[in-house]
Amino acid sequence: MTPRPSATAGRNVFTYASVMSGLPSSDAPSILNRSYTITAEVEIAEGRALGLSAQGAEGMLVTMGVRFGGYGLYLLQGKPVFVYNMLDLKRFRWEGQEPLSPGKHTITFDFQHDGPGFGKGGTGILRVDNNEVAKQTMPHSIPFIVTIDETFDIGVDTRTGVEDGDYKPPFRFNGKLNKVTFNLGPVVLSEPERRAMHERVIKAKD
Repeated sequence: MTPRPSATAGRNVFTYASVMSGLPSSDAPSILNRSYTITAEVEIAEGRALGLSAQGAEGMLVTMGVRFGGYGLYLLQGKPVFVYNMLDLKRFRWEGQEPLSPGKHTITFDFQHDGPGFGKGGTGILRVDNNEVAKQTMPHSIPFIVTIDETFDIGVDTRTGVEDGDYKPPFRFNGKLNKVTFNLGPVVLSEPERRAMHERVIKAKD
């Protein structure tokens, strides 16, 4: 679980071009204590072509987390949803009001962090094709570790979900997922805070 050596250290851009599951948290993009943008490029076919319900395409686009903390970007009855599960204390939710029409779409979740410091909040904006569909500010975020027993998944959600009321795993995306991209801002912590975070993460994983 502790990245030695790290597969992610020094990287700010991560691109995934196919469905994948089971990546440990140490090999996943870390969104903690920083601003970030998650972009999913999808293609929605006509309902009959995919055997979809009248409500539209559904399924997980990308997730890192669990019932007890994490995040997920997905389609629910054709509508884009981003859920940030604050350690099962509160779930912050961004949701579009309209189902995606057939064709290609770009779904973006952009989060601007209020740092510096551990667990600061920020403002998230959910967009579809560059149009804002939901905006919300949350006062806090997860400070140290998202999970130690869940995995990073693209196009599917293994183990437990971030929002039991919406779906049940594996919640495989039934459209076409062309690409998922993470763009990460710098971690906004002082050097003593960085050391403290490292020590607490190691202690949590022991």
